[in-house]
Amino acid sequence: MTNNNNKKSQLFDFNNFSLPVTVVVLSISYIYISTLFVFIDNWFGLTSSPGIMNAVSFTAVAAACVYNYLIAIRTDPGPVPHTYMPDVEDTDHPIHEIKRKGGDLRYCQKCSLYKPPRAHHCRVCKRCVLRMDHHCIWINNCVGHANYKVFFIFVVYAVVSCIYSLVLLVGSLTNDNQTEDEQNGDSFRTIYVISGLLLAPLSVALSVLLGWHIYLVLHNKTTIEYHEGVRAMSLTEKGGNVYNHPYDLGAFENLTDPPSWQSTQKLVLLVVVQGGQKITFFFLAGLSPMFRMYGLT
Repeated sequence: MTNNNNKKSQLFDFNNFSLPVTVVVLSISYIYISTLFVFIDNWFGLTSSPGIMNAVSFTAVAAACVYNYLIAIRTDPGPVPHTYMPDVEDTDHPIHEIKRKGGDLRYCQKCSLYKPPRAHHCRVCKRCVLRMDHHCIWINNCVGHANYKVFFIFVVYAVVSCIYSLVLLVGSLTNDNQTEDEQNGDSFRTIYVISGLLLAPLSVALSVLLGWHIYLVLHNKTTIEYHEGVRAMSLTEKGGNVYNHPYDLGAFENLTDPPSWQSTQKLVLLVVVQGGQKITFFFLAGLSPMFRMYGLT
């Protein structure tokens, strides 16, 4: 238990320098200052009603983006408790995730503990993470059960912020102010070029990332499970069968009751359909033992 706590404290130690996080913070700062004091000021004027409205609106969106970014960094993605032990002798609940090779229960040799369903070991964080999606260098943290929702919201606000700033950039360029151009031409041109080079690819990349995670949410998959599913689908089709993701309940059910949208202190429902039989698991997150499995439905 001490070892796990040490890893947790190291994960949230802000004394550990992270270049990707520093790049993100500097980029957010530059885009915010440029948008407020260059794009909005040039287009509307910061003292005008439209200028104040856009300044307040953009500040609110940027603040929400930064807040969710910090929460995503600081939130533990979901540790696997050392008290977790699959009950292999419980004949009423025989469904467990097993290794692809050998059929044994999934056990992490590095963490010396059994892996719950959908948990994976992160080589960067050096521990197992519940419902691990991926390790994100841009937040210097894993994206998992406890912080997936806030990560998703951060990406949404990041997309909105980038597109909003890009619209203001283009709009301010159409505002032909000869006097200001003569006074600030070179410096403004530099700001516009750097901002454009940042915002255009960021808007595209973040929009693609958002679309990808919307797809994952609608199918109740993680990035890891998607790639595992591609291999499983290939093997299943070779055998003449149809592969179905075991955690996919349908788009509506995935949106209204997926595990990662719930609070980490609430009862979380996970349903697995295996061979036509519906098995219901109730995970009590944040408590020890973390997993309590009740009954078949």
